[in-house]
Amino acid sequence: MDDRTRMIRGLIAAQPAHTGGLVDRLRCVCQAATGALSASGTGISVLTDDGTRGVYAASDPLSEHVEELQFLLGEGPCLDAFERRRPVLIADLAEEAMSRWPIYASEAHDRGVRAVFAFPLQVGAARLGVLDVFRDRAGRLSEQHLADALCFADVAVEALLDRQSDDTSATDGPAPDSVTDAIGNRAELFQAQGMVMVQIRGSIADAAARIRAYAYAENRSLGEVAHAIVAGDLRFEADRR
Repeated sequence: MDDRTRMIRGLIAAQPAHTGGLVDRLRCVCQAATGALSASGTGISVLTDDGTRGVYAASDPLSEHVEELQFLLGEGPCLDAFERRRPVLIADLAEEAMSRWPIYASEAHDRGVRAVFAFPLQVGAARLGVLDVFRDRAGRLSEQHLADALCFADVAVEALLDRQSDDTSATDGPAPDSVTDAIGNRAELFQAQGMVMVQIRGSIADAAARIRAYAYAENRSLGEVAHAIVAGDLRFEADRR
């Protein structure tokens, strides 16, 4: 371990922790990264090949909202970094992203984001998620900040892999903050999508799009909307033709 890595681990360890669970550990990574990278905020999302999608931890509520916008809208640097398996570095959101992600870029810009840098969390062929770094001013990352961001991403990967190992070896079942329970209860979201698919008499993709659109229009999280659907408090009507 080199001196820079030790320093970054020290910054993470110095962040106030509450439960010691995975979400708490990743929140500490986000908070330490925000300061070390001269960022306005950071977020870590879990994305896996089996369909898990959503925000796992963030440095602050605004960053969490900007992070989740990508899943509500179905576009953004986080999704591109995951699909392409390489960092997506946008030094000026107003110039470089308005045509690439027209809705997300506009919404993020309205919330004060001027630059965003997305780093995939992966080891070998396994993809675990993405670390997003937000800045309230335009400009590229310096070489040192870029190297540090990659180091923060490595630490996040280690935390995710450690928890997966813990979950696999546990005798009492998965820990309450395991990756399979990321972003609340993912099973509830999948259940909600199935219910909406029946209600609208459409495909699962149509159902997911309707849920995202509703959550965005009502300024609610995907988890809140999914819970309302499963509880029977929210129903969707089939499109009239």
